[in-house]
Amino acid sequence: MTPGDLVAIMQRTLIEMLALGGPILVGAMVIGLLISIVQAATQVNEATLTFVPKLALVAGILFAFGPGMLAQLLDFTRYIFATAATVGR
Repeated sequence: MTPGDLVAIMQRTLIEMLALGGPILVGAMVIGLLISIVQAATQVNEATLTFVPKLALVAGILFAFGPGMLAQLLDFTRYIFATAATVGR
């Protein structure tokens, strides 16, 4: 295995990580920003007001996109194992 192969594996790992975690993080960030704006406008500072909507949004994203994310993660895992099997050759 050459250094170029390792760089390609690391690059694909980072892309997969962003593709799988990105929608959840962006969704939680957007809902957190919206809740913060509402809290600033109404001067209601309650911690549960940010936690519950974020939790519901993350659960909804995982429910909607979870099977596709799992399939993508399985494909990546198969790729990693197939690549690891060729290391000693």
